[in-house]
Amino acid sequence: MAPFQLADHPHRRWNPLTGEWLLVSPHRAKRPWQGQVEKAGGAARPAHDPACYLCPGNLRANGERNPAYASTYVFDNDFAALLPDTPSGAVEKGELLVAQAERGLCRVICFSPRHDLSLAEMSAEAILPVIDVWAAQTAELGALSFVNYVQVFENKGAVMGCSNPHPHGQLWASEHVPGEVAKELGAQRDHLARTGECLLCTYVAQELAAGERIVCANEHFVALVPFWAVWPFEAMVLPRAHAASLPALGTDARRGLADILQRLTARYDNLFETSFPYSMGWHQAPCDETDHPEWHLHAHFYPPLLRSATVKKFMVGYEMLGNPQRDITAETAAERLRAQAEVHYSLVGAR
Repeated sequence: MAPFQLADHPHRRWNPLTGEWLLVSPHRAKRPWQGQVEKAGGAARPAHDPACYLCPGNLRANGERNPAYASTYVFDNDFAALLPDTPSGAVEKGELLVAQAERGLCRVICFSPRHDLSLAEMSAEAILPVIDVWAAQTAELGALSFVNYVQVFENKGAVMGCSNPHPHGQLWASEHVPGEVAKELGAQRDHLARTGECLLCTYVAQELAAGERIVCANEHFVALVPFWAVWPFEAMVLPRAHAASLPALGTDARRGLADILQRLTARYDNLFETSFPYSMGWHQAPCDETDHPEWHLHAHFYPPLLRSATVKKFMVGYEMLGNPQRDITAETAAERLRAQAEVHYSLVGAR
C-alpha cells in the first residue's frame, strides 16, 4: 500500500482556532477544474442607480435621504438586528430554556459612491478609506460602555444574502462576544498560556516558510488558504506583525492591507470571471476593557463557488450532521488562486 499523502488520501485536519475537525476527501476531486465553467458575470451595473437606497442623494427605506457623499459613507442600519435601548431582562425556565436581552448597534458602510465597483474593482488607494472607517468605527463603538465586541463584515452577492448590489459592509456591535469569536478567543488564550507564543504569529511564520498555501503577501500582510479551510476557496488575511485590532494598525500597515485586499478580491473575480460572492469578516480582540495579548487580528473569507460561477458548495447532509468536509485541498485552492492575474478581468484590454 502506498504511504499516506495529504494530496491523495481521505484525512482529517484540525482547526486550532475553533478546536474542530474537518474531513478532506481529495480523491473525489483530483482535478476540480475539469468541470463546467460557465461564465456568469451578469449585466453591467450603472455608476449611479436612482432606485438604489444606498447611492448618494437617494432616499432610504426609512424616508431619510443620503447625502451626496464622495467617499466611504456610514449610517445606522434602518433595519438593525441589535438596538441600544433594549431593556435588560432574562427568561430562565430551568437549565434548558434560557434567554437574555442583548443590546447593541448596527451600522452600514457604503464602500464608495460608485454603485458598480466592488472591492475587487477598486484601487488600493480607494480601499484605504474603507479600512480607515472600519478602524474608526471599531474604536467609536468599542468605547461604548455596553459594547464588548465589534464585528465588521461584508456579504457580497445575492447567494450570500446580500439584499442590495451597491458594494457595502456592516458593523454589528454587541454586549457579548459572539460564539465563533469566543471559540477563537479560548483557543488563542490557551495556546499563549501553554507555549508563551501567539498562535497566529506562529501559524503565519509556518505558512510563509512553507509557501504552498500563500495566495499573496507584502511587507505587512499575507493572504492564504488556511490548512483547515472548509469552503472551496476560503482565505484568511493576517498581519505579519502582531496586532489585536483594526484601530491598532498604523498608516503603513493599512496601506499594506488595502493592497492585499485588492489583490485577493481581484483574484477571486478572475477565477470564474464573475463577481465572486463571499462572506468576509474581521475577527479582532474584544473591547471589554481587558488586555488581550493572545489575540491576533485576522479576516476570514468564506466563498461558496466550487467549480464555476454556477456550481456552489452547500453545507448539507454529513456536514450539517457530522462535521465539515471538502474535496479540493487547501494547497490546490491556493495554487489556483495564485495563478490568477491581479488585474481585474473586466479591465483586461482596457488599459
